[in-house]
Parts: sequence; structure tokens; C-alpha cells
Amino acid sequence: MKKLIIGIIFVVIVSVIAIYALGVYKFDFMDNKVSSENGAVLDPKNGTYQIEGNTVTLKDGISEQAPTSESESKTTTEYFGNDITGDFNNDGKDDVAFVLTQETGGSGLFVYVVVSLGDGKSGAGTNAIYLGDRIAPQTTEFRNGEIIVNYTDRKSDEPFSAVPSVGVSKYFKVVGSELLEIVNL
Repeated sequence: MKKLIIGIIFVVIVSVIAIYALGVYKFDFMDNKVSSENGAVLDPKNGTYQIEGNTVTLKDGISEQAPTSESESKTTTEYFGNDITGDFNNDGKDDVAFVLTQETGGSGLFVYVVVSLGDGKSGAGTNAIYLGDRIAPQTTEFRNGEIIVNYTDRKSDEPFSAVPSVGVSKYFKVVGSELLEIVNL
């Protein structure tokens, strides 16, 4: 009986420590939502972003836009993931950078990086920056104030049917509410 009581006390103490360790920030791995102490929830799967000059609103991670003419196909934009959380625009609020894909009816699968900026409410989407067609996203990092997207691509002389095998890292920074690519020489 004494061992049972000690075991229960141990579980309670470990649980309290774990809850405390989570602090004021939590990440919901099932919904990919980030919330902070001010109650703001960033949900990159439900936001509006600018892609190639078009406004795209994701709902539950997907957007399907009907063709505007008979010669066009449906455009499908999807949340891919590879989220990284940080204060990318130095405003004291968490932001989420992530990868999304877009199919426009052809054989291409266009891959972009985009950011959901914490605005104290539900987040504001930035412009998307094109990474490549049929590439293989690997990881996203936040280091020294820069968002780094790592992926594999094909060699310049290889067809799109070739498996991506060349490692690429691209660097980005948020200035105000705009996502910019940084060219490292």
C-alpha cells in the first residue's frame, strides 16, 4: 500500500513538472497550431497567403480554386509542413514558417515557403516564395535570424522524372510583413 501511494505521488509530481515545463507556449502536434500566453493561436493550416500574385486561403490545410476559364485546370494548394516556430519579424510574437505545395493541373508540383505571422489574433500570412518543381523538402530551420529551408533538387541537366539528389539550402528573412529570400554569396 505504501509503494502504491509513493507511486501515485511520483506520477503527480512528474505530471506537474511536465505541465510547468511546457510553460506559456504549447504546440499541438495534431493540429499544427501554436498558441502563446496572450491567447493568440497561429494555425498555418487555416490562413491566407499570396502565391504568385494570387490570394490563397487554406482551410484545414487545403485550398481548391476552380478554373476561371475552360482552358484552365483546378488549382490545389496544400499545407506540406516542415514547420518551424520563431519570432521572424522581431515583434515579440511567435510566427510559423512552413512549406506548401501547389498543383495547377499539369504534371508539376510546385513547392513554396511561406510564413504565418503572429499578430496577436489568428495570424497573418505572408507572400510565398517558390522553391522548385517536384523537389523533395527536407527540413526547415531558424538560425541567426534567418529561416533556412533545406531540400533536394535535380541536377540542371536532369529531367523532372529524375529523383532529386542534390542538396540545396535557401535562406529567408521576414521584413515587416514580407518574406524575402537572402542570397548568400
